[in-house]
Amino acid sequence: MILHAGLTGGIASGKSTIARMFADLGCTTVDADAIVADLYRPGAARHEVLLRTYGTGILDVGGEIDRRKLSDVAFATPEAARRLNALIHPLVLAEERRMLAAMPAGDDRIVIVEATLLIEAGNLERYDKIIVVDVTPEVQIARGVARGMSRQEVARRIAHQLPRQERLRHADYVVDNSGDVDHARREVGRVYARLRGDLEKKNRTG
Repeated sequence: MILHAGLTGGIASGKSTIARMFADLGCTTVDADAIVADLYRPGAARHEVLLRTYGTGILDVGGEIDRRKLSDVAFATPEAARRLNALIHPLVLAEERRMLAAMPAGDDRIVIVEATLLIEAGNLERYDKIIVVDVTPEVQIARGVARGMSRQEVARRIAHQLPRQERLRHADYVVDNSGDVDHARREVGRVYARLRGDLEKKNRTG
């Protein structure tokens, strides 16, 4: 039996770090953002469509799509962000389904799909549980700046993402990632224990 959980959070919330911690505990993780990166490569399903939609200004010096430049354009307005989501998310969902279908049948496992725009993409019913990695906007900005982004860029990205309280409204479980690594591990361990209980319950009820 598979327990299928979605993992999401705002920019610079530490989703990837939290996903790795779940993997260390034995969960199978799927990185939807990595699937998106594959779709951006030359010759991939959405490369030419993105060029036609946003122009060659999104390319780097090597002729590949620069995700930072694409984000600057795609998140300039809510309408532009919705346009990008409509182009990308159907293919991401299809690849998720393919990867899940390829997993060995009969094994009990927790599969966690990490995705930045998981809630915005809709179809949440495909997940048994939704996990939100939560930090304050102040922490997001500080971590974004530490990654080399400007405060203005991080703030703009936050403004164009789902509001924090709306994201939390969809959460079955919340991982507070505002502290240090040890705090994050304790939070992940707490949620993992709940997920194990959910998997056992799913096995009992079929």
